[in-house]
Amino acid sequence: MGSAGVPVVVGLDNGGTSDNATVLTVDGRFLVDGLLEIPSEVGDGPQAAVAALVRAFDGVLAHTGVPRELVRAVGLDTPGPASATGVISSRGSTNFSQPAWRGFDVRTALERQLGLPVVYANDGNAAALYAHHVHFGAQALARSSVSAIVGTGLGGGVVENGWVVAGAAGMAGELGHVHIPLDGLLEPDQPVPDCACGFSGDAESVASLTAIRRNLLPYWLARHPEHPLAAEEPGRAAKLLREHGERGDPLARLVFAQQAKALGRLFTIVANFTDPHAYFVGGGVVEAAPEFRDWFLATVAAHTVLREEQRAVATFALVPDRDMAGARGVAIAALEASRAGLPLTVAAPGGPHA
Repeated sequence: MGSAGVPVVVGLDNGGTSDNATVLTVDGRFLVDGLLEIPSEVGDGPQAAVAALVRAFDGVLAHTGVPRELVRAVGLDTPGPASATGVISSRGSTNFSQPAWRGFDVRTALERQLGLPVVYANDGNAAALYAHHVHFGAQALARSSVSAIVGTGLGGGVVENGWVVAGAAGMAGELGHVHIPLDGLLEPDQPVPDCACGFSGDAESVASLTAIRRNLLPYWLARHPEHPLAAEEPGRAAKLLREHGERGDPLARLVFAQQAKALGRLFTIVANFTDPHAYFVGGGVVEAAPEFRDWFLATVAAHTVLREEQRAVATFALVPDRDMAGARGVAIAALEASRAGLPLTVAAPGGPHA
């Protein structure tokens, strides 16, 4: 619960199905220990989704007992691609597929509803910032990292010396839409996977929940129609797959091995651009039993081709507090922007080492 009179920032993590919220005091303490989720309503369009974010904001203040007048700023993250100031891509995205979302300024819309400064980041950048600062602690400002966040889509973030690399249009770190080599990754008769963004053969078309539902599971179940998931509705089957993978189900492990290999190929590309100290994997795919998530991360590392010198200094790790990383990361960004009077983007020095 909150401390009387201590100013705070609120972090709002918008996802394809849920909004999560947290509160961070100006002295660096998170007041929410776990998930505090409500439906995100993004499938009902921008107005419904912004209204849901307002409900999430009100709900987390009620949960923590923090008066509204103590809120100095709000951090918002959404799935990308989007500009550095929160304008959804004109092409939309996996989560924002309706035409009304294309070019929608979600940051400004929420700011108008709340009457408070809103700092924006895409969800991959927010989680990457949090992972970087938790992992490196006091050395965060002298280290670099790259994060791949596997959820409904595939988010990502690149952090250099404690700063998120935003890029000219705010769309740097969109790792999900990097094209990866498919030769040897797919079975000989497996179709080239399509991404909801319109690309074919990008990382998200293999390594995401949407990819499982649309591309990977239909192929593998057609080859194994006796599998119990073949009787399930496709969306439900995709969500149940991880449970099968945790139990060592061979078909599930084949699907997740393809995803892990895809991430390894993605990190191989990244290694030749940024040569980071750490490679982080987060999201739903690793919110799993220890044996499964350790196997998945090890498979990613094994398929990341690094030079000997790089391998000697590189770390592969899971994003900490995986389901809370987005909200916590964007809260850190909001706190730092509030302290420094910086523009309302996440491209700023990092914050507390929570």
